[in-house]
Amino acid sequence: MNPLDALVEQPVEWLRVSGPESDIVVSSRLRLARNLFGVPFLQKLENEQKVEVIETVEKAIRRSPRMKDAHYLKRAQLSELDLQFLLERHLISREHVEEKGEKAVAITSNEVVSLMVLEEDHLRLQAFQAGFSLMDTWRIINQIDDDLEKNLNYSFSASLGYLTACPTNVGTGLRASCMLHLPGLVLTKQVHKVLQALAKLNLTARGLYGEGTQATGNFFQFSNQTTLGQNEDEIIDNLAAVIRQVIEHEKEARRYLVEKKRVKFQDQVWRALGTLRSAHVISSTEATQLLSLVQLGLQLEILKGALTKQELNLLFLLIQPAHLQKLSRKALSAPERDIRRAELIRQKFQKISL
Repeated sequence: MNPLDALVEQPVEWLRVSGPESDIVVSSRLRLARNLFGVPFLQKLENEQKVEVIETVEKAIRRSPRMKDAHYLKRAQLSELDLQFLLERHLISREHVEEKGEKAVAITSNEVVSLMVLEEDHLRLQAFQAGFSLMDTWRIINQIDDDLEKNLNYSFSASLGYLTACPTNVGTGLRASCMLHLPGLVLTKQVHKVLQALAKLNLTARGLYGEGTQATGNFFQFSNQTTLGQNEDEIIDNLAAVIRQVIEHEKEARRYLVEKKRVKFQDQVWRALGTLRSAHVISSTEATQLLSLVQLGLQLEILKGALTKQELNLLFLLIQPAHLQKLSRKALSAPERDIRRAELIRQKFQKISL
C-alpha cells in the first residue's frame, strides 16, 4: 500500500486551529539548510554520490529518536501525483517536484517534520506547528537537527557558519516563516503597503506554495531573506515582531469591514457561500478565493453552522488537484477535477446555514 494514501483525510497537525492567533496565522514553519562535509554541493554531484548521500541520510534518520519511524521515500518510489500531493501538503518544495534525478524525503507520521534530501542543499529539514508558534517550532527542529548531527558531519565554517549552496542561506541556514490569511487587508486594499514595508525590513512575502508562487486565497508566507550575521533567536524574534504588527493590521481591517462596510462585506460573503453551495463546476483558484471569504465570514460570525474551522482548513487541501485524485482513487482530467471539486464542496457546505 502506498503510505501516502493514509494521509489524505488525516488531520494535518499544522492546520489545527488550536495554535496562537490561528484565525490569522495558519502555521509557523522553520527550515534548516545543511550540507555534508567533504561532499560537493548538489550542482557538482555525480549520480553515484547522490545515491550515497540518500543512503547516508537514511541511516542517520533511523538512528534519530524523533525521526526513526518516519516514512523515507525515494524519488523512484513516487509518482508525479504523489509528488504533487506532497507539495500541496507543504512537505516538499516546488523545486523538489520539478527537478529530476535522485532525491528522497522523510516525513514523520504526524507531518510535523519533513526532510528533503538533495533539493538545493543536501538536506532541507523543516518543522511545522499550527498558529503563531515560531519558538515552539524552533525547539522541535533544533532537537532533530542535533540528533542528526550526531551521525552526520555537516559542512561548517567557524567564521561563516553552516555552508550552503545559496549565499543567502549561509550562516545559520535558517529560514523562518509564517503563513498568514489576510483577507481583511486584501479587501480593504491595504495589503500592498504591508508588502512594501516588509521588503524594507529584509523580509519577503510569497504565495501559498512558497518561492515563485503568487498569493492565492489571500494566503501569504512571510519569511526572512538572509541568515548570515544573525543567530537563530535574532532571526525568529525579528520575524515575530513583524508578524505581530501584521496581525494587528489585519484585525483592524476586519473591524473596519464589520463596522463600516458591513452590508457590502456581508454581500460578498453570502455570494461566495451561494456559489460554493450551488456550483457544479469550479476551479481550485476560484474555490480557494471563495473559501477564504467564507472562512472570514465564519470567523467574524456573519455565517454560522456546523462546519468547524478545522474542517474548513482541511477543505482548502482536499480541493487541490492531487488530493482530489487521491480521494477519487483514480486520475482525473482538469475538467473532471472541476466537477469533483464542486461536488465535494457542495457536500461539505450543506452544514452551513445563514
